[in-house]
Amino acid sequence: MYPSLDKIKTILLHESYISEADSAAAESVAHDSAGYIDYLIQHDLLSKTLLGQALAEAYELPFLDLAANPLSKSAIEAIPETTARSFRMMLVKDAEKTTSIVTDTAKGQNAKLERLAQLFPQKKIRLSYTLPEYMDTGLSLYDQPLETRFSQIIGSGTRIAPEIVDAIISDALSFQASDIHFEPQTADAIVRFRVDGNLRVAGRIPKEYYENILNRLKVEGGMRIDEHFIPQDGAIQRDLKSHHVDLRISLVPTVEGEKVAVRILNSYVQDYSLEDIGLNAEHRNLLQLYSVKPFGMILSVGPTGSGKSTTLYSLIKLLNQPNVNITSIEDPVEYKVAGVNQIQVREASGLTFAKGLRAIVRQDPNIILVGEVRDRETAEISVNAALTGHLLLSTFHANDAATAIPRLIDMGIEPFLLASTLQVVIAQRLARKICHSCRYSLPTKTAIRELKTKAPLDRYLTGITTLYAGKGCSACNGTGYSGRMALFEFLEVTPEMQDLIVTNPSTSQVEELARKQGCQPMFQDGVNKAKDGLTTMAEVVRVVAPPRKAF
Repeated sequence: MYPSLDKIKTILLHESYISEADSAAAESVAHDSAGYIDYLIQHDLLSKTLLGQALAEAYELPFLDLAANPLSKSAIEAIPETTARSFRMMLVKDAEKTTSIVTDTAKGQNAKLERLAQLFPQKKIRLSYTLPEYMDTGLSLYDQPLETRFSQIIGSGTRIAPEIVDAIISDALSFQASDIHFEPQTADAIVRFRVDGNLRVAGRIPKEYYENILNRLKVEGGMRIDEHFIPQDGAIQRDLKSHHVDLRISLVPTVEGEKVAVRILNSYVQDYSLEDIGLNAEHRNLLQLYSVKPFGMILSVGPTGSGKSTTLYSLIKLLNQPNVNITSIEDPVEYKVAGVNQIQVREASGLTFAKGLRAIVRQDPNIILVGEVRDRETAEISVNAALTGHLLLSTFHANDAATAIPRLIDMGIEPFLLASTLQVVIAQRLARKICHSCRYSLPTKTAIRELKTKAPLDRYLTGITTLYAGKGCSACNGTGYSGRMALFEFLEVTPEMQDLIVTNPSTSQVEELARKQGCQPMFQDGVNKAKDGLTTMAEVVRVVAPPRKAF
């Protein structure tokens, strides 16, 4: 779908979108234009906007950024679905004398223009270019509700299970869902998507067809279809709608049947930069400062599903250079990163975090990524690795940054070892972002009143007169939110903090010193992002409790 490697490289260099060195680095690992572009995007050497402009120039078309200018369902449906999908084009605007069309390929341009002349006679056709992923999102608006498609597939007499599974996965990708849930009930099975952290019902499958769908998932995921009473895990790799997607399957028996949870490990997460995930300039500079040190430990803490791994992957992207040996041990390996040696934990064969980490230390690494510190043995090896000349990154379950230090000591880590290795603790939670297509402003007092909370928020919003919310539109499916970002809290291990850690402190003691040294609470980071119109105060209050003490 991309132009030739030589053509896209020439344009990028001619327009100074990338440097000769960046181009050479991309060519050293890529053999075609798709791999070349993927390398540049993954390493933050090229933005998607500049990529779109370069590709548009290659096709001799103007560029239209559909991420910033989403199309409405009514406009898109002005072109029949079969035509739109076969020619990869959508209507942007239909004026009196001209019709604006967007496409993601120059292939079949003459046939495309002939078909458009039939649909919009006596009008001048203006073509523009957009990226394939934006085209896929727009074309998904043609999709019928899942339940309607279920009934059509069931009534067609074709192979029901594969088509329904394909339809569900396709829709989940369109909504950028992180998980799919198949939940058996008495009469049917409910299908739910987790989008931006919230579950929403996507459809229902009659119970008599659920067993076939369940078996389809088991077969594709490498699980036993004759086993119904123990938990099972599996994995599926698929290429669907120009997406390569890895699916992690978890199956557990319930009283109504076997429930399935599918985690979608989509490639778009690998494109995130430190700024994309919500780090402000101060936090980015702080993290980059500690990440260039040759040894020490950086911890990302928070509950399950708070974006800890994504934060570390975004940091790994910056550190991933040809002269650096990066090795990780993960359970599971969520996103494959070129240039990183990734090891998958396999408990059944005896490859645990602790055993894998011991082996990694003997592999001459510069940087080690440990997917999660789960037990005392892994924690001790991690600390020793950080103490002996390695930069170690890991995640850890803790409610906030201050809690992580006493918890590690309680696991059996000697306080003096922790004090000399731990550099920074990053605590985080995920909050939904306001949809920019329907964002509007409202007075701060109105926003607080609509929260219906008894928490005293006025002191945190002093001087802020305007906040923001989303009305709900077709671009965000009526929710007012689109995408997520993290709210952060950074705890630096200063010399004074090291002295405190040696005394085996309580959480309150760590928190008190951190506040004195300028550690900004996660709630304040949320307030700042609400003030900037990135999220709402309702989201901030939902995901982060206001601090017990004023700051």
